[in-house]
Amino acid sequence: MQFTISVRGKTEDIPILPFLARNYPQVPHADIDSVFGFLERSTLYGGRPFFERQISDADVEKLYSVGIGVRMPLTNSYVEREEYEQNRPLLEKYHRQGNAVIVTVDDLARWIREDFPLYRIEASVIKNINSYDAIYDAFDLYDTVVLPMKFCQDPDFLVKIEHKERITLFANAGCALTCPSKICYPSISKINKYRGDAEFKCSQTLKYRERHGMVDFDLEELQALGFSRFKLLRARPATIAGVRGVTGF
Repeated sequence: MQFTISVRGKTEDIPILPFLARNYPQVPHADIDSVFGFLERSTLYGGRPFFERQISDADVEKLYSVGIGVRMPLTNSYVEREEYEQNRPLLEKYHRQGNAVIVTVDDLARWIREDFPLYRIEASVIKNINSYDAIYDAFDLYDTVVLPMKFCQDPDFLVKIEHKERITLFANAGCALTCPSKICYPSISKINKYRGDAEFKCSQTLKYRERHGMVDFDLEELQALGFSRFKLLRARPATIAGVRGVTGF
């Protein structure tokens, strides 16, 4: 199994390797393909609001030294060509074999593919790719595709997918699994433009989200179906030891 791991909750003054050891003790470095989180400020970020840098330059070098890449969440739902050009320095800085970008807008994926060919480009879960035709169409542009969390509980759908090595599944899930509309994503995309005219929107109350907590998927079952790439979110302390099928439990 290979994991891409979230550094949510980290700040750049916390060293990356101790952070991984504390929050993901069950995952050896050899099984970590990359970590994803915020680097320098960018209007291309999506998924979560940017408040501060999470991965420092020192973190990046330390990750490289142990064979782990960085994966930038460039998942904003609104991207113009001029904005892409403004973000070229960020893309140039981390352009190397082993690093990846997560993308929602197809045009952005095409621009990056043309100008920065060393990046692995992954289709974001925000794209909501939820049919076989949509998966295979996405393969024409993206190296790998993240499927919605719900499919981790649908083995009948998963088993029929071709080229499973190009699919990333969630190892665990938060509120996105039970969300009825996911209106947070476009609202966060607007917030991350830093214009001051956007507000966070959510279709679920905080109490409802907390009641559901984190859900851990059975990785042994998913691996038996032929999948090997997993996206691992930072669990709450009470559930951190609940991810089944990961080495070390």
